[in-house]
Amino acid sequence: MKTVVIGFLGSTLDDGGKTSGRWEKWRPSVSICQQEDLVVDRFELLHARPHMNLAKQLRDDIASVSPETKVQLHSCDPRDAWDFQEVYGCLHDFARGYSFDVERERYLVHITTGTHVAQICMYLLTEARYFPASLLQTSPPHKQRSGASGSYSLIDLDLSRYNQIASRFAREKQESTEFLKSGIKTRSDTFNRMIDRIERVAVRSRAPLLLNGPTGAGKSLLARRIYELKKTRHQLAGEFVEVNCATLRGDGAISTLFGHVKGAFTGAQNERAGLLRKADGGVIFLDEIGELGLDEQAMLLKAIEEKQFLPMGADKETTSDFQLIAGTNRDLEQQVRVGKFREDLLARINLWVFGLPALRERREDIEPNIDYELDRHAQQQGHIVRFNAEARRAYLEFATAPTAAWNGNFRELSASMARMATFAEGGRITLDVTREEIERLRATWQPRATEGALQTLLPRSALTTLDEFDRLQLEAVISVCRSCASLAEAGRRLFGVSRQKRSVTNDSDRLKKYLQRFGLDWTAIKQG
Repeated sequence: MKTVVIGFLGSTLDDGGKTSGRWEKWRPSVSICQQEDLVVDRFELLHARPHMNLAKQLRDDIASVSPETKVQLHSCDPRDAWDFQEVYGCLHDFARGYSFDVERERYLVHITTGTHVAQICMYLLTEARYFPASLLQTSPPHKQRSGASGSYSLIDLDLSRYNQIASRFAREKQESTEFLKSGIKTRSDTFNRMIDRIERVAVRSRAPLLLNGPTGAGKSLLARRIYELKKTRHQLAGEFVEVNCATLRGDGAISTLFGHVKGAFTGAQNERAGLLRKADGGVIFLDEIGELGLDEQAMLLKAIEEKQFLPMGADKETTSDFQLIAGTNRDLEQQVRVGKFREDLLARINLWVFGLPALRERREDIEPNIDYELDRHAQQQGHIVRFNAEARRAYLEFATAPTAAWNGNFRELSASMARMATFAEGGRITLDVTREEIERLRATWQPRATEGALQTLLPRSALTTLDEFDRLQLEAVISVCRSCASLAEAGRRLFGVSRQKRSVTNDSDRLKKYLQRFGLDWTAIKQG
């Protein structure tokens, strides 16, 4: 096969002047044709119009050292040699108009000459196979000698080592997603896809993240894992700061988050930096952000957008460059509608929203999480605990059944495993221990008391027309609704079995219509 080189004229490196002294200088384009083990049949030399004379001289010099090499000159003259779009467009047009014959010719793209922009564009076009070529790189001799040709190397983007690099990146990405899942081999395709998206967002964006899910679904653990992943990529230098906003009230909330100066209020004997300052350069996780008061929400919005805020009692703003991860088990859009959450703050934090499903929606992941919790117990307590076969089978059958409520989600599963591990004699969880735990969970999951709920929600005239069957069923539905964060979650829980038989599911609409039969709506039930 013939060898064809495509390369830019180096207006500086290839210019040795017009005297014979130019042969004492290493010139990249000439050196290609001086290599003993590389025969160049044709050299497609790209140049800007102002360098036409230099291109002609280079053609003559190549002919003198390599008569078998035919040099063809091509004008490639972007209006701005440092504009990526201009240069890429010029080279793209050349590549599309060139008649490549890959059956008879081998192509090498020379990336040593030309501006850095041209070199990058040549690489991109080669990697995208607009140039069906390998990359050619030339280097000067270690010690400049008259007529020295230096050396060259070929980089074939289709070589197996390139595939190995791609495999390494894929392997590292897989390791990142496994890290976010705490090493748990989850079997839920939906959850795995969500974690894959979180991994990509976490390493590419510093915008706020919103983790939505019921209490105990793992929002706090995932937030810390996101922070640790970003820190391993050297994207953060600061701390991970976590606060449950449900514990913050009044002036104490502002002081805790934004700090205060000495004397800002009665008892403020010392200055306090606040948690946003503590998170400077790192991540602050505001769990249950829907519990923040409207004043704190307004201050938080300013801090997110401007990285500045005013501590209590201060007359000068302070700064903090933090990334926000927020968590909530509430429907924030509903909170906006009833005036409990600021619409502008929600608009700012809902760029990346990820819904963490409840444990009962990930029943296939219960078994790997059991193994994870037992391993974690072993690390904490220093001894290994395992189920015997019969006990494990009984617990899994109970835990994965449609009737298993798991109101506390993964937190409740963790507590359940801790109780059984504590009572395990000789490191074995027996069937008796398992049965005792199952009965305990069943008692916990009995429908929550709704005494007086119907009397509050329905008028007396409506109550007198209810059959006992409808009364009991409606009380159970209300109990489920009050334990869920959204209408959709309640619908998925209530219709978890029958929905699998439907080609089209709309659990929210189905539940909404059921409640309307009794003159009830979601807002009234949640507000009591």
